[in-house]
Amino acid sequence: MFLTEVEQNITAADFSQCQRLFHGRGHAFENFEHVNVDWLAPVVLITLYQTVDDVWLHETADMLLNRVPLCRSVQVQRRYLAKAPTEVLLGETISETEVTEHDLHYHIQLGKSQNIGLFLDMANGRQWVQAHAEGKKVLNLFAYTCAFSVAAVAGGASKVVNIDMAKGALAKGRDNHRLNQHDLSKVIFEGVDIFKSYNRLKKYGPYQLMICDPPSFQKGSVNIARDYKKILSRIPQLLSPEAELLLCLNSPDLDEQFLLEEMKRECPDCQFIEKVLNPAVFKEATAGKGLKALKFKYLPL
Repeated sequence: MFLTEVEQNITAADFSQCQRLFHGRGHAFENFEHVNVDWLAPVVLITLYQTVDDVWLHETADMLLNRVPLCRSVQVQRRYLAKAPTEVLLGETISETEVTEHDLHYHIQLGKSQNIGLFLDMANGRQWVQAHAEGKKVLNLFAYTCAFSVAAVAGGASKVVNIDMAKGALAKGRDNHRLNQHDLSKVIFEGVDIFKSYNRLKKYGPYQLMICDPPSFQKGSVNIARDYKKILSRIPQLLSPEAELLLCLNSPDLDEQFLLEEMKRECPDCQFIEKVLNPAVFKEATAGKGLKALKFKYLPL
């Protein structure tokens, strides 16, 4: 089952683009719920969420090194261990690379932290932002390394305001814009707590496009089941009439109905438009457990 899915995805893949080659975390593949495999040229990264047989791991690494074109390194990240260490299984030791997605470029760091700098399941969301950003002032909440911002500027946004508490992540976001030779005068980076900085957010508005992609939980700062409503209630202060919104939810314990009900209660002037579908490789045994990305439009009376 694992090999069949990987072979099919390798055969269908465009290796000029970063992408997932196997998605076990969706629980669609029995006995492989703990395995993901990503292509981050020239690296194949195997992510494990529990221990596996060493022989299987090295046989899999050997297969990937030989089957994936242009692969120069196969690495494993063990997310079940403290600090999620990364190890080179075969090939070169590569700790940094630059990947391409929809002709835009992003820095990737391997072995530095739990997350590599780009969430691959959001590829379609970034493409939608790029297609809808022209001439708009964009607010990017929980910006992380500013991949949505890169997409927005590439799509012709007049200004993008990135908000995130992690100033180090925003610094990487600035580097991502430089990598794409973007005009940084169009981009603002604010390392502040969103829930304590609404006046600063308002200063740059009103916005015609808003993206909100929060973490599900961060100790001491974010509990999205409790806190999403605080953001939605501020929409009338932040957005222009007819502004578009992309609201994301990545908690397996909360489905899209949660977001629809929160919006209906906190800002009923926002009309749900449609879902952004995840890339096909992100198969889910139970609908609604993976990433949810919903499009809305702000239509005040």
